Amino acid sequence: MKLSSLASAAGIALSGGDDVRVRGFAIDNRKVAPGTVFGAFQGSQVNGEDFIPAAIQAGAVAVVARPEATVEGALHVTADEPRQAFARLAAKFFTPVPNTIVAVTGTNGKTSTVEMTRQIWRMCGERAASIGTLGVTTPDESVSTGLTTPDIVTFLSNMSGLAREGVTHVAYEASSHGLSQFRNEGLSVMAAGFTNFSRDHLDYHSDMEDYFAAKMRLFDEVVNDDATVVVWTGLSEWTDRAIEHARKRNLRVFTVGEQGAEDRNGIRLLAHTPTQLGQELQIAHDGTVRTIKLPLIGAYQSANALVSAGLALATGCDASMVFDAVARLQPVRGRLERAVITQSGAPVYIDYAHTPDALESAIAALRPHVNGKLITVFGAGGDRDQGKRVEMGRVAASQSDVVIVTDDNPRGEDPAAIRAEVMRDAVGASEVGDRRGAIAAAIAQAGKDDIVLIAGKGHEQGQIIGSGENMRVLPFDDVTVARECAAPNNAGANA
Repeated sequence: MKLSSLASAAGIALSGGDDVRVRGFAIDNRKVAPGTVFGAFQGSQVNGEDFIPAAIQAGAVAVVARPEATVEGALHVTADEPRQAFARLAAKFFTPVPNTIVAVTGTNGKTSTVEMTRQIWRMCGERAASIGTLGVTTPDESVSTGLTTPDIVTFLSNMSGLAREGVTHVAYEASSHGLSQFRNEGLSVMAAGFTNFSRDHLDYHSDMEDYFAAKMRLFDEVVNDDATVVVWTGLSEWTDRAIEHARKRNLRVFTVGEQGAEDRNGIRLLAHTPTQLGQELQIAHDGTVRTIKLPLIGAYQSANALVSAGLALATGCDASMVFDAVARLQPVRGRLERAVITQSGAPVYIDYAHTPDALESAIAALRPHVNGKLITVFGAGGDRDQGKRVEMGRVAASQSDVVIVTDDNPRGEDPAAIRAEVMRDAVGASEVGDRRGAIAAAIAQAGKDDIVLIAGKGHEQGQIIGSGENMRVLPFDDVTVARECAAPNNAGANA
């Protein structure tokens, strides 16, 4: 495919140089082959412009970079925002793509919402996939490991590969990092979900306003002009502001929640009642009141499920089929996932909660099911937003009966120093640095009326120790470790 054709389709002007044939795209010079368009971007730690000569030597025929970058021996595609220009070009190269694409943003709940949307679509008869923290989940339930928002080349390549396999519907997570770095540009996005908004990633964003602005790029620039946005309503000012962003573009707003509309433009949650293994929801939509027995515990699970239902409705699914599918949703890996029931009869739940708001929501989800003590095990990640650590400790200590502070992914920081920050306002909490030891201690003291919550890592399969060249990823799965610690006569697990 000629670069001029890609540029014309992407609305990008080329200045000078012979037209060239494009055979691929890369942002890593080690992945450049003859005929590649190379994206040279400035990053916080690495400047991609430093690798332009190596990329050209490897066969790059064009380089997308700032106007002031030096490009010799290849066509220089100049752009003030080269990440965005590169993404738009690449989107015209990686074809076909699925016909129906939706995106989900928010601080918490993105992973659950995209996966639940995939499940609902599948139960409505569509060939559907999801892309996000859990990786790429295909219609046959196979999963390949991934990031919340993969790099733009991987993202678009995955989309095209799914389409070639017959996938027609895809839901993907739109993280603030991905949105601010243009890692999911150039596709036709017909609907978007907004789950919630609270403190996170302030190690990357300058403040909450900057963080919110990154999220709102989804509504302001990424989705189609005729898209529908599905918003979980509440008392948060951020929710109201998200709706304002949607209305500025005249996007259709579909509200979900206790303040959701009762007409066809929303789902109103009239009541939700905890049950032994889930909850009963009473909702109103399009003039009809329905009762749904959701087989998942926790108020935030009902929020994620109903936003997913809204996305399915916004993409043309039949309401009766959608709400029937909601009643058959399966748990999402590492999201209030029941790992095991201990020998004493205490259930152990694993959750990815790693922000104060998410931790509070996970504890609140389990509290109605606790007849004895709620025992919470958690830590905080290193080289990440340090300001949330004290708040997480405060939330856990005030809302749990027993708290054990342990290591999460310490990365390049001193694990003991991280724990000390978490412990500062965690009145009554105990400290067990070794995560396996902390899980074992929680399970050992849990009685038949108690519940154990292990928070922070969720689906993750490793524990990150060190940084840079000294970084190691030690095999560690909270679900597996909990099962090992709960197994009878497993002395090794409880050593």
